This record gives sequence, structure tokens and C-alpha cells, in this order.
Amino acid sequence: MRRARRHRVEDCLRAGSEMKPSEAFGRRALRSALARRGREFNVGVAIPMSGTMGLLGPAAYACARLARDLWNAQGGLEGREIRLSILNSSESSASLYEDLQALLDEQQLDALVALSNTEVCRRMAGIVDERVPLIYTPLYEGDGLPEWVHAIGETPGRQLLPAIDWIAERHRVRRWYLLGNDYSWPRRTHQIAIPRIRSNRGEVVRERYVPLGERDYGPLVEDIAASRAEVVLVSLLAGDAVHMCRQFEQAGLGDRILRLSTCVEENAVLGIGSGSSAGMYVAAGYFAALDSDPNGAFKERYRAMFGERAPALNSASQSVYEGFVHLQRQASAAAPRRAAAALAGVRDDRRGAYEADRNPIFLGMVEGLGIRPICSLSGAPR
Repeated sequence: MRRARRHRVEDCLRAGSEMKPSEAFGRRALRSALARRGREFNVGVAIPMSGTMGLLGPAAYACARLARDLWNAQGGLEGREIRLSILNSSESSASLYEDLQALLDEQQLDALVALSNTEVCRRMAGIVDERVPLIYTPLYEGDGLPEWVHAIGETPGRQLLPAIDWIAERHRVRRWYLLGNDYSWPRRTHQIAIPRIRSNRGEVVRERYVPLGERDYGPLVEDIAASRAEVVLVSLLAGDAVHMCRQFEQAGLGDRILRLSTCVEENAVLGIGSGSSAGMYVAAGYFAALDSDPNGAFKERYRAMFGERAPALNSASQSVYEGFVHLQRQASAAAPRRAAAALAGVRDDRRGAYEADRNPIFLGMVEGLGIRPICSLSGAPR
């Protein structure tokens, strides 16, 4: 069965040679789904509801619901209602892989939109095994996923490297401390970062990794101080970044040592608190505070649906909405009537689907309990 699916993917890649392999496969798989299913179009939504990335879950779920409702308001897909099946994509989830396998075996999924760390995504991809399109939405290391997976998130070359250039030029820092979770994304990201740091006449004074879920950063904070680092590259996910940054500030380092991250976002900033975020920069494809017409319209719809106390929008959770924009375009292209796209992208001024290799990457500064965009990074054309 696996060999047959691989041949099917190779065939559709040849047929769609002028488009990305993931998009060619997605259209072919969705065309088959439309031919066999009834009145519903079922989308699996894998979002973290516990564990290290759990604080992203509420906003990610809200963004998925908003995308579903907007899509259905436009008539769904060929008149088929869009329905969601929610899966917990936390690294600590006890049932994710079993639940995903069951949904696929019972043909209860037509597509999967996923927010998780990349190791979880790779395991999900092995279970999906080319049966339905898999759209992976957050930032990632830029490689290591099957080519049929549609990965739409930011990658280090356009997100981190220009940020390193900006920090080095603006602040004249030389001594970098690299701190990340101990799995593929931080390690690969740091491999990519080190040559750029050195090209800016910098040096890496330490490179340290901690397990997912680490809570005691006291020894590492002491080591940062002892290293005489001028800037820390923080490649810690969500809750781990919160605990590290709190202890960093408690040690009195916030006013002495800069921090740069590509994964700290608005929910983490709320958890860190306004007293623990001095001198922190973030590079991302989206901030809630971006001043653009698409983002303004998106936030109005979001607040209208969930109220003023809605979960804080952030780059990781909002990427789930962008995943639905991509899915809708693939599904519409596969549909017999070629329906016009119903979902408007948020990260593109032309309101198209977000492409991390084309759209702007922004640099933001953490201020109080939010992130203020300060510039578009070099190498990020509109």
C-alpha cells in the first residue's frame, strides 16, 4: 500500500511539475476526496492543548473555528459543509497518533492542518502516509519533512539570518549565547545561525540545549552571566521560553544582555510579564500589532466572533488560519467547478495565501505585554 501511494505521488508530481510538489499532491488527493465523500468535508486540526506549546492552543482553536465559519459562510466546498476534528498535537499527548490513525483508517479526514513541533509533525506525516494533504503551519527548520507535506511557515534563512544582521549592526554585539530545546528545530536553526554570526565578526560563546518542559533555568542563567554574552538567541518553545525569561530577569540580566527569538510570541510575552522583557527582539511573519488593512479586517472578524477577551493572537496560532487559506485554495482548484477562493489571507497585502519565501518577515520589539513591529527585515520583499 505504501509503495502504491508513493507511485501515485510521483505521478501527480510529474503532472504538476510547474507547482510545488506538496501543492500538486494536495490537489490530486483532494480531487479524489471530493469524488468519494458525501455532504461534508472533514478537516483534522492538530493543535497543542497541553505540554510545552499548550498556551498556543486556545488562539489556534479560535483561528481554526474562524476559518471554518468563514469558509462555510461562502458555501463551503462545492456545497459541502466544512467540519473540524480536533487533535491534541502536544509532545506529551497520550492519544494523538492513535486518534489520527483511527480517523484516517475510517476515512473520516479529507485533510490535516497541523501546529506542532517538527518532530511531532514528522510522526504525524508517517501515519498520514500520503493519504490526505497535510499542511504544516508554524516556523520550522526548512528541511526534514516529506516533500508532499505543505509546510508554509517561516524558515531560518529569511526569518533569523536577517535578524542576526540587524542586531549585530544596530547593537554592535559580538558574543552570542545559543539556547534551545533539545530537538531538531533548535539544533538545525543554530547550525544555520552560526556562520552568519561569524560573518558579522561575532563568536558563539556557548551552545546549550534543554529538554522540552524544562522549568529550572537557574544554572543556565548563571552560565549566561559567566559567559559574558551580549545577546542570547532564545530557541525555546512557548512555555519553556516563559520560564527562562522570568528567571533571566530575576537574575538582573534583562538590562544587560539582549535576547533575540523567532518563536517567542504574544501569548508567551503575556506569560513572561512586562517586567521580564527588556531588550527582547522577535522576528516573525505576523504580529497582532501589524498595521495593515488585511490584519485590521482579520482582527475585526476575530473580535466579533470571540469578543474582547478572546485568546491573544500570535504568529504561531494565526498560522493555523493561514493553513486553512492554503487548504481552501488547493481544494477549490481540485473542485469540478473551480470555485473562487473564499478565505482572505492576512499576512499578504494582496490577501493571497501566505508564502514564507515571498512575504515580509518583520522584526518586533517586546514592549510591556505586547510586541511592537519596528521594521521589515532585509531580504523580505513585499
